Amino acid sequence: MLVLSQTCPAATDAHITDDPAQLLRQADRVSPTRHVEFEALMRRLDATRSRMSLQQEWHLRYLMARKVAFRGDFKTAIPQLEAISNQSVDPRLAFRANATLIDLLVTESRYEEAFTRMGPLLDKLPQITDKNVRIQALGVASQLYLEAGQYDLAVNYADQLLRESDTHLRDCIGWNYKLQALFRSGKLEGDDRQLALGIAACGKAGNVLMADIFKSFVANVYLQRGQPAKAIRLLQKYYAMAERKHYPPLEADFNSTLALAYWRSDEGKLAEDYARRILESSIKRPYSEATMVAYQVLYMAAKKQGHFASALAYHEKYMAADKGYLNDVSAKALAFQTVKQQVLANQLQIETLNKQNRILQLQQALGKKAVETGRLYIILLLVILAFIAYVAYRFKRSQLSFMRMARRDSLTGLFNRQHFLDEAERVLRYSEKSSQEACLILIDLDYFKKVNDTHGHATGDEVLKRAVVACQTHLRSTDIFGRLGGEEFGILLPECSLHRVGERAEQLRLAIAEPPGEDDGGVSVTASFGVATTACSGYELRQLLIHADDALYQAKKAGRNRVVVFDCAGGVSSAQPRKSRTEM
Repeated sequence: MLVLSQTCPAATDAHITDDPAQLLRQADRVSPTRHVEFEALMRRLDATRSRMSLQQEWHLRYLMARKVAFRGDFKTAIPQLEAISNQSVDPRLAFRANATLIDLLVTESRYEEAFTRMGPLLDKLPQITDKNVRIQALGVASQLYLEAGQYDLAVNYADQLLRESDTHLRDCIGWNYKLQALFRSGKLEGDDRQLALGIAACGKAGNVLMADIFKSFVANVYLQRGQPAKAIRLLQKYYAMAERKHYPPLEADFNSTLALAYWRSDEGKLAEDYARRILESSIKRPYSEATMVAYQVLYMAAKKQGHFASALAYHEKYMAADKGYLNDVSAKALAFQTVKQQVLANQLQIETLNKQNRILQLQQALGKKAVETGRLYIILLLVILAFIAYVAYRFKRSQLSFMRMARRDSLTGLFNRQHFLDEAERVLRYSEKSSQEACLILIDLDYFKKVNDTHGHATGDEVLKRAVVACQTHLRSTDIFGRLGGEEFGILLPECSLHRVGERAEQLRLAIAEPPGEDDGGVSVTASFGVATTACSGYELRQLLIHADDALYQAKKAGRNRVVVFDCAGGVSSAQPRKSRTEM
């Protein structure tokens, strides 16, 4: 999310002046959220343009590019900032323009370019003595690594920002990035001390954009902890002030959090209202997290009200937004690793060239030495070349290993959502060509949130892994097994008929419901199953997912811990849960 960080004090000089240098300093201190004051300064600056030096002219161009970016016109602002970064006569201004440009490149999903620029920017940081510029760069670095899922790096740069901070606003910026990184990495759970420090810092910062962004984050923490009413009270208190800032990403964050909070508070009408507000303002970014939340809430509301045609339409849009958002998240992580590997490759290439130059020098020296001495040098050079070849081989293996990791869920080792969908589509195309039936099973662990809340996330992770192992004992090598998110899993069974799939799903249900041994923590869990077949739903993965999800919804509604198979003729057919072996 773009944040044009306000790192200077917000106040401007009280008296009126027509000095370009003083006007530039005043405009630099004013956040673009203060529209009237900022526009008045920009008009006065434009009137003094004929008296500006070349350096002042570049400074004005930077302020104009920042103004365009804040309006959301990133495609216009990016080339303007590139020109300032590459051509400005002021190195300090070029550094600032490059930092702002990185922020915009992330917003436009141009992640590889952003990471490519970030390396040189951080290399120049030790030479920068201006505290305002340093803190802007540290904030951009922390935010970029936060977006890429590199949470330790994000915390590191946020801590540097906090050490150099000398204002409440800068404290608020640093705590915002640090706490978000700790939250997303699961390290904030139960750490109310640091959360309280962040709340205090942003409270002292006043009515500024970053303070409102932090309030949205705190509301998400409340929501994650099962306190939707607390999240609603916080956001509604500051909703009007946030709207007056006219900053689309902030409005989307407030609305998406409120939509989920009202839904979890059984306030469906209000949840729909805030979901629609997101869609009215998110046309330019159809695959944002807020858009995904909006379609999810509208889908659940329509289904609950029995409006199945609308529910189906919203479900399709939710799946498209979810897939687009996950692709966007994966692209950030992949861009980081790609640039990192490119840097390593360049270093290796430089080392190789240096070795080759040394080889040439030694070859020239051989003509002046005895043959025996020359042979020793050749042996030494061969050893060096062998070492370089070994390093190159290890580097290639690390690249292949990274590609494998990008396809797997880190906790369970299963295919992640995107790779599962890709593999499932490939298998379905083959099944259709060979006229073979296939079945899709969606699995959702029952009351899994209660397991996390009661026993902690560590126990919840063990329960997830135990359920996966239980299922794997009943799967074939040709079956496609993936984690779709949270406690939801998907299995595609090629060469499996409607008659056979109910029995196989029941085996998996019984395996998951099997009571755990003493070494497994003693936490029992059951699962609900939704099944769809190509014989009924066709070979389009999207349709199979919709029908399987409908069957899963019916399984949950009918009391959980059961298998429901979608049947085109009769809607769904339910297989009642059987007693586990320990209950007989």
